Amino acid sequence: MKLAVAVLFDSTQARAAAVAFDAWDAAEATKTFVSHITHVEKAPRGALDLRELPCVMQLLREHDLEPELILMDGFVHLDADETPGLGLHLYQALGGKVPVIGVSKKGLPGLSTQFEVMREEETPPLLVTCAGIDIGAAKARLRAMHGRKRVPTLMKLATRLAKNKD
Repeated sequence: MKLAVAVLFDSTQARAAAVAFDAWDAAEATKTFVSHITHVEKAPRGALDLRELPCVMQLLREHDLEPELILMDGFVHLDADETPGLGLHLYQALGGKVPVIGVSKKGLPGLSTQFEVMREEETPPLLVTCAGIDIGAAKARLRAMHGRKRVPTLMKLATRLAKNKD
């Protein structure tokens, strides 16, 4: 089982959501999971924002999830020199056993075109960084994901679940 995860913050609380899928081209989730985090500290000024890390870890523990791979919105590395981002911290927190693919719609100055993935013509590329999986394989899998738009369907679903307050 692979997971697409998303975390949404609301003041001092958060919602972490995960969408489970088996095939990279799956149009629908095999199962979904949501966790409510009742207290989240503010991100320290000038430091890497790691508030999502304990939220994702709680989601995995709460639902007893052991994914073979995690797909997240954000960066695993912040530049080509592999400066650690949230995704690398997640990879390390999972003992380096679960590959993490970070996908972002926004670029960072230290990321060259080798990290870009085009999913739709005439739209800006997505940026992909990863740990525990080859960058070429990560890009190919992201390209294979369902959805005609820039962001894959299952990543959009994870975000919607994290935003849903019901």
